[in-house]
Amino acid sequence: MKKQNGFTLIELVIVIIVLGILAATAVPKFLNLQDDAKVSAMKGVESALHSAANIVYSKAAIDGVEKTADSSVVDAGATIETVYGYPEATLAGINAAIEVSGFSSKTPTTQDPQGDTITFWNGTASTATDTCVSYVEATSTARYKVVSELCNANTIQL
Repeated sequence: MKKQNGFTLIELVIVIIVLGILAATAVPKFLNLQDDAKVSAMKGVESALHSAANIVYSKAAIDGVEKTADSSVVDAGATIETVYGYPEATLAGINAAIEVSGFSSKTPTTQDPQGDTITFWNGTASTATDTCVSYVEATSTARYKVVSELCNANTIQL
């Protein structure tokens, strides 16, 4: 008799079941890592906005324009439009202070009672679990604000 080499049907089924179990446990962890990475990236944008606003305010204070409603400061050759010493809430104003490439953004067309706002988000922000970061420019009575919130249709409607 010849001896045949190979796997039996039971061995193949067991291997397929084990691979299925491993895949079922690995996929949710991978998806969770993507969500964590998006949240971390938006926290980075939030921190960068805080840092840039404070640095621009310091430069405005040195130049003596920190109490002016509409002025500008020049830092490293870049002109940054300011409102009460903090960067203006426009893409040009923020991009002059920091680089926020790779993120979507929107400046609302209507004036917010708390000040003009620009909002940044990761990707398409099509779900309510994506994080948006909004920069609200300073007013005569309040300093700037950076607000981190869940995106929704009202936040990012273009």
